[in-house]
Amino acid sequence: MITFAAHFNKITSKIMNEKEQKQQGLQIELTPEKAQGEYANFAIITHSSSEFIVDFARMLPGLPKAQVRSRVILAPEHAKRLLGALQENIMRYERQFGQIKMPEQQQQGPRTIAPFGSGKGEA
Repeated sequence: MITFAAHFNKITSKIMNEKEQKQQGLQIELTPEKAQGEYANFAIITHSSSEFIVDFARMLPGLPKAQVRSRVILAPEHAKRLLGALQENIMRYERQFGQIKMPEQQQQGPRTIAPFGSGKGEA
């Protein structure tokens, strides 16, 4: 199981630029196994008064259920910092590579980060 600290360090190491790392004196250890990452194309986010839980899963067309690959538990303050860092990095990405286009999806049930809208497996 991936610990919160290891997973959070992995996320923050990717979203912080070198200048920010030098200013904060942050050193991050990233083992070769963790550096390979874990592919996820589906996420479910839940929360309580004291924490946010993000389950990252892999959903494949034609398979009946998604498999959770990693769970990250964040304090509300860290969740908000992560949101800000993601927003900033998406803006940088879009300036460099163009706007990220989102496919039109009908909202059915709870809002999730999911790659497949129809539930049909297509090749």
